Amino acid sequence: MASHVQVILKQSVEHLGQAGEVVRVKPGFARNYLLPRGLALVATGSNLKQVEHERRIALATADKQRKLAEGSAALVEGLVVEIRMQAGEGDKLFGSVTARDIADALHSKGVDIDRKKLEVPDSIKSLGEYEVAAKFGSDVTAKFKVRVLPL
Repeated sequence: MASHVQVILKQSVEHLGQAGEVVRVKPGFARNYLLPRGLALVATGSNLKQVEHERRIALATADKQRKLAEGSAALVEGLVVEIRMQAGEGDKLFGSVTARDIADALHSKGVDIDRKKLEVPDSIKSLGEYEVAAKFGSDVTAKFKVRVLPL
């Protein structure tokens, strides 16, 4: 009787391995747990080729997404956005500058970015210049300045 069988993990399994890895497990574990739940495939030649092909496609897609994100980040990097708001004594704003305000100001400059991707300092409640970061991907960010000016 075989002491271990090789399987290809379709999903990450805690204490066993990551998706796409070929691991050796006991036959009962493979037959009773991994295979019925769709967590793994038996490591045959055709299955190995299929997984390798899917991995190459995923890497190419991730590379393309990263290049698009870097292109968008290059448009925003170093940009200066001016927002005019009503202010009172001591340069305090009536209200505050939100991520939506900044996204709208960027849109008027021809850059479309989701307001949820903007990392705004705690709260912009006075006139001045602030640095804001825009996240375009898992590790692609761009910093730009926001100037809050009086009306």
